[in-house]
Amino acid sequence: MSRKGWLLFIALCVIWGIPYLLIRVAVRELPPPALVFLRTAPAALLLVPLALHRGELRPLLARWRWVVVYTVIELAVPWLLLSHAEERISSSLAGLLVATVPLIAAVLSLAVGAGEHFDARRVTGLVIGFAGVAALVGIDTSGSDPLAVAEMFVVALCYASGPLIISRRLAGLPTLGVIAASLALTAVFFAPAGLLTMPASLSAETVGAVATLALVCTVLAFLIFFALIREVGPSRATVITYVNPLVAVLLGVVILSEPLTLGIAVGMPLILLGSVLGTASALKRAGPTPGARDADPATVTPASPPTP
Repeated sequence: MSRKGWLLFIALCVIWGIPYLLIRVAVRELPPPALVFLRTAPAALLLVPLALHRGELRPLLARWRWVVVYTVIELAVPWLLLSHAEERISSSLAGLLVATVPLIAAVLSLAVGAGEHFDARRVTGLVIGFAGVAALVGIDTSGSDPLAVAEMFVVALCYASGPLIISRRLAGLPTLGVIAASLALTAVFFAPAGLLTMPASLSAETVGAVATLALVCTVLAFLIFFALIREVGPSRATVITYVNPLVAVLLGVVILSEPLTLGIAVGMPLILLGSVLGTASALKRAGPTPGARDADPATVTPASPPTP
């Protein structure tokens, strides 16, 4: 990759690795519906006018039902459950459980007959990855909340399902338009519950966490992601999925003093190795090509990773 590509890649790895820490900080004072509303509303106010200016909302009208379905599965449900789960589990564990998305996505692609070829290496990767999940959850059973862990698996399932909806129902639509519309719909949906459960006052720490989630981890992150796709191509851009959990664990341990448990120490490398092997064929096929740097980020592709 070019130097610019590496800078964009590193920036996005960090930016999409810190939401777990920020959510953990915010839910100390904010109920989950209020947090989702406060995160999506400012982002929508910034991105919707930009999408309107570029004419990227009108093309969505023909497939508005699938835009709503995508919004529910990729934003509304996982962001609510992620916030609720982080009231009871560490940001490190949350980040690692979300790291199972590539594994689940590979299984879903096989189940729906998406044309994915599963050789011995990919099957081995799935086995290793899910062994890591078993180690992560099994070893730390005493310190994990079963309901929160179950919620995180639903989050991962939602994130893994989003790209299938994109590839089968939303392919070719403007990326910015889909993102802006999804944020706006989520904000509108959570506005009543968010406003009703909003605390009378918030600490500066919580305000800073929410503002960073909305402006940096959502608005700025997507703009950087578009630039990264344009620089290195859509498939290689998704490699950030394998780095984000490492950032989440590091920040949780260093900043929030979360324990680096035996389950994390054993499960993390297995999950990441399994994810890489389990998706290796797709990444290999999408390796350097003459037009990789010219990939168009203006239209939705199944390469879009989940936004934590």
